[in-house]
Amino acid sequence: MKKDASLNIQSKIFDHVRKAIGPDESMGLVLSDVLSLSTDAVYRRIRNETPMTIHEVEKVCSFFKISFDALSTETNRKVDFDYLDSPSGEFSMDIYLRGILFGMKELRKLPQVKLFLTVNNVHFFQAFNFPEIVHFRLFFWAKSHLLLPEYEHRKFDLTGISKEALNDGREILQLYNQLETVEIVDREMMRGYLRQIAYAWESGWFKDAEQVLRLIDAVEEWLNHFLKQAENGKKFQLGTAVPASGAKLNLFLNDTVNTDTTFYYECASKRGVYLIHNILNYLHTTNERYVGDTKAVIDRQLLNANLISEVNHKDRHKYFQDLFASINAARLEIITKR
Repeated sequence: MKKDASLNIQSKIFDHVRKAIGPDESMGLVLSDVLSLSTDAVYRRIRNETPMTIHEVEKVCSFFKISFDALSTETNRKVDFDYLDSPSGEFSMDIYLRGILFGMKELRKLPQVKLFLTVNNVHFFQAFNFPEIVHFRLFFWAKSHLLLPEYEHRKFDLTGISKEALNDGREILQLYNQLETVEIVDREMMRGYLRQIAYAWESGWFKDAEQVLRLIDAVEEWLNHFLKQAENGKKFQLGTAVPASGAKLNLFLNDTVNTDTTFYYECASKRGVYLIHNILNYLHTTNERYVGDTKAVIDRQLLNANLISEVNHKDRHKYFQDLFASINAARLEIITKR
C-alpha cells in the first residue's frame, strides 16, 4: 500500500476514534491505554508523523469496532453492522432487552442526541408502557417464526415476565422518554399485532379467552396513552402527569406504508442507524455513507407526511379513531368465538 494511502486510512481511523470517545475524554490518553504507548508517541501517529503498525491498527479497530475494510476506499460499497448475537435455541426476552438497554444507555451518553424513527406495526419503545404487549410480541415470533423448541408446547401467560425483564423494560422506556424524537407512523400501526393476537387465539396459544381480552385491553390503554402524548407533543410514562418541560415528541403520519422499522440518531459528534433484521434482531452501523443515505430517505418521508402532534387535531383524531375501531373489531371477534 502506498504511504499516502496508508496515512489517509490512518487519519480516517482517528476520525472514527474522535467520534467514538466522549467529549470530555482526551484522545491521546485513551489511545495511550489502548496501544500501550506514551502520549507523545500517540500524538505523533495522530499527526501522521509516524505510521501505525499493522498490529496498532488491529488494536484500535478492534477496541473501537472500526471496520478496516470500510476505511480502505471512498468507493467501497461494503457496510459493517453490529448485531445481537443470539444463537438459535438461546433466545430469551431477558437477553433481547438487555441488548436494547445497552444501546439506549450508549445513546443517552451522547450530547443533545436526537432520534428519528419509522414505525412498522408495533411502536416498540412506547409499548414498554405495557410490558405484556412486548412480552406477547416476543413470544409470538419465538413460537411461530423462530420455532424455538422450548416454545413448542408453551401457552402465552400474561404474568410470565421475569423481574429482570420488567426492570430492563422500565429503564428502556425511561431512557427513550428523555430523548427528543421525530417519529413516523402509518395507518397500519398495531393492526398486524392485532392479527397476531387473533392467529394465536385460533391456534390455541392462549390459556383462555380472558388472557386474550386482557391483552387487547392493554393495546387500547396503550393507544389512549400514545394519543395523550401526541396531543401534548411530549413523552411521559403511563400514570404520570404531562411534564411542563420534557422530551419533545414530533409525530408524523405517513398516509401510505412504512416498509420497515428504522432508527436513526444524530448529535454534533456522532450519528448512526439501527435496523430491524430477521424478525427480531437488529443491526447497527455508523458507516457515514449508509447513515447519510438513510437520513436523506427519512427527510423525504417527512416531506410527504403530516405532523399530527400538537397541531392538526382533525387528522390526529381521525387517525386514532380508526385504530380504536380496529381494536374494537378484534375484541368483538374474540368475544363471538370464545
